[in-house]
Amino acid sequence: MRHFGLIGYPLGHSFSQRYFTEKFEQEGIIDCAYHLFPITSIDAFPGLWDQYPGLVGMNVTIPYKEQVMMFLDHCSMVVAESGACNCVKRTEAGLTGYNTDVVGFERTLDPGLKSWHKRALILGKGGAAKAVAFVLRRKGIDFRFVSRYPEGDDTISYSRIDDEMISDHHLIINTTPLGMSPQVDSSPDIPYHLLGSKHYLFDLVYNPAMTIFLKQGADRGAQVCNGADMLAIQAEESWRIWNDPDL
Repeated sequence: MRHFGLIGYPLGHSFSQRYFTEKFEQEGIIDCAYHLFPITSIDAFPGLWDQYPGLVGMNVTIPYKEQVMMFLDHCSMVVAESGACNCVKRTEAGLTGYNTDVVGFERTLDPGLKSWHKRALILGKGGAAKAVAFVLRRKGIDFRFVSRYPEGDDTISYSRIDDEMISDHHLIINTTPLGMSPQVDSSPDIPYHLLGSKHYLFDLVYNPAMTIFLKQGADRGAQVCNGADMLAIQAEESWRIWNDPDL
């Protein structure tokens, strides 16, 4: 039996286990199982590989996309440059880290991009935000991180988002868990009343499909997109990596 899984905390509303379990059933894959590992510390990560000798691959979610890197023997160029990993594969050479968030985000973002989406605000500064930043750099889109705890020249506080900032940044991406079920009443603290039809709001949250963040934008004519397609794409990319003998 080949085993796969997801580490993170908490994992009460995991997309991955449901997705892969249904995939295995629909495609008649009978020798694979996907588990949830809600570990409260990244220190528990190495022990999982000992506990499950048949463990082949692992997905990584909040809050361990950065911390997991200390346990990798090898990593892809994307992981090295972005500083975040959400997919781990075990081979005879050890543990190799990949970032499938990059593929998922880029393919989902692209259809909605317009010529005026030249500057972006990335809400949050965790592992998912690093994948988003990697994609924006590759596309030549200038960006700033927005954080409750701003550090560095590339990061501002939420209180700095004023009329000028909103009018100059037409792409706004939420990488925080704000608005995710069951905390559906929460949302990033931005001046929604300043949004307009040229804005593109992308929320990495997928449950609910229409978060308060997205609804506030849609109500003002902005284009909106949730993280459902991104998750499905990154899951399939993880499956490709785990099954590619050349990786």
